[in-house]
Amino acid sequence: MRNIINISLPPKMTEVVEENIKKGNFASKSEFFRMLLRLWMAGKLAEELEESRKELRGGNGKLLKSLKDLR
Repeated sequence: MRNIINISLPPKMTEVVEENIKKGNFASKSEFFRMLLRLWMAGKLAEELEESRKELRGGNGKLLKSLKDLR
């Protein structure tokens, strides 16, 4: 099931979206914004992974040898 979210954009941003659709980079406005959300989510995941790596390098992490170690 999909949900509808309405957003308001300034004219310059609207032009960018519409130009990319006209160029064939995206099939629709929804596709454009889904791609942006996927990129944002991937960036957040990368930030979390880097934070975990810093903790491990700083000696604050815990090495898990099995799933039981998560409990």
